[in-house]
Order: sequence, then C-alpha cells, then structure tokens
Amino acid sequence: MAENIFLEVVTPDKAVVSEEAQIVVSPGSEGEFGVLKGHTTFLTSLKIGKLRFNDANGKERYVFINGGFSEVLPNKVTILAESAEQRTEIDAPRADQAKIRAEKRLSEKSSDIDILRAEAALRRALHRLKITNIQ
Repeated sequence: MAENIFLEVVTPDKAVVSEEAQIVVSPGSEGEFGVLKGHTTFLTSLKIGKLRFNDANGKERYVFINGGFSEVLPNKVTILAESAEQRTEIDAPRADQAKIRAEKRLSEKSSDIDILRAEAALRRALHRLKITNIQ
C-alpha cells in the first residue's frame, strides 16, 4: 500500500482540511491533476471546481474550491483557495438560489449587468450543486 500525503486546504478565513490523504485530485487551471506521495514539486493556479481526495482510511471526500493556488511537494499538498467548503458544509438550497439569480441576470439584456460576475456566480453555484449531488 502506498504511503499517504498530507493535504492542507486553507482560505483567508479558515483551515478547511488538514489531514493525511492517499490521493488528491485538484482542479488546476490547465486541467485536473492528481497527486500521490513522492510527486514532483510544482506550483499551479486553480480554477473553480471540485477537489477530491481519499482520506487515510480510503473514503472519497469532496471540497468545493473557488480558485486559488496549489503547492505540491513530495510529502504535502497545500491548497490556498479564495474560498472552499467541504461537501458537508455546502448549503444546497442557497446554491440553488444563487444559480437562479445568476441565470436571471444573464437572461436580462440590460447594459448595467456585469456579465463576467454573473457567469462566475453561476459557475460557483453549479459546481456546489454538482458536489452535493455526488452519490
């Protein structure tokens, strides 16, 4: 059995995850990447998406990541995220309402709508909802 790697997910407000993991799969800005113990060192930016990892007991877990950076070392993965929530912390009804608001803004043809902001809000809401629906 392979050795574990230490995973740390932090935001400006809190530590979201700080534990051993068997594998970490993260939403890199250039595509999803996976990390096992002994991985080559690198630094990359992250996009909005789903971080998944198998904890020390092999249970698959999920974290919503709202962009940021990842530092990979041979024995540790550090995620510095703008915001992050474990699957169990995601408020699905709130995410659904955010999705509805963003879709409404995008459907309006008003010139005072910030399209990029509304699209980002929609992406965040959709990713949160997708994570909450994983079986």
